[in-house]
Amino acid sequence: MKLDRLLAGALVVGVAVATPAGAQQTAPLVYSQALPPQQVQAVQERLRQSGTYNGAADGVWGPDSQAALERFQQSHQLQVTGQLNQATAATLGFDPNAPLPAAVAVPPPGDQLRPASVREVQARLRALNFYSGAVDGMWGGSTQAAIERFQQGRGLQPNGQLNPATLSAMGLSSDAMAYR
Repeated sequence: MKLDRLLAGALVVGVAVATPAGAQQTAPLVYSQALPPQQVQAVQERLRQSGTYNGAADGVWGPDSQAALERFQQSHQLQVTGQLNQATAATLGFDPNAPLPAAVAVPPPGDQLRPASVREVQARLRALNFYSGAVDGMWGGSTQAAIERFQQGRGLQPNGQLNPATLSAMGLSSDAMAYR
């Protein structure tokens, strides 16, 4: 389905709606219709890559995601609508003539790795002089910081995620990483 046909309906992203108790909630991310979590995750990941979003690419559209979309629009001289419209989607790098991708492979956080996999990552980071902590299989701030330093040192996006590019640059196989 072409993007222009998708845009035929009204686009609403993150419009605050009153709940019966009067509290404010953020409406789901839509692109002519509500996006499923996998597509929201794809948008969040692109916002992370742009540096406007620091949260988890978890597929849940909330106030942080909404604010990041608005910052992205502002920083790219787009009309700040808070809507995932055709111009915003294209600027995020999505093909304006195609629907949004079904999913973006986002690896689980490192703290979901099995201890043996964490030890393997820690040992490799230590061998590369990016980690000086204990090779104990415990995911913590020092392991996370070492990954970010490694990514920055290798010209990768320093997001602390063990994505395929990071694992490859470390000389590790993503297939060898076991999650809980």
